[in-house]
Amino acid sequence: MDTGDRLLTPGEVAALFRVDPKTVTRWAAAGRIGSIRTPGGHRRFRESEVRALLGGEDVIESAESTGQEGNADGPRR
Repeated sequence: MDTGDRLLTPGEVAALFRVDPKTVTRWAAAGRIGSIRTPGGHRRFRESEVRALLGGEDVIESAESTGQEGNADGPRR
């Protein structure tokens, strides 16, 4: 199903969160943010999900619910 959502690179997501692109890749590997793999193996991120995380919506399990409040390993809210 194509939602028409723009796909962002790790670098674009990193710029929005003001972190290193490798941090975004680690978040994806840990399941903290959803990603899509291109045929070449690169990660891409749905813009709507990234914007929702930036806006504070619970798209993925929040740090508060996992008892990891204040942990720098996930997107800040």
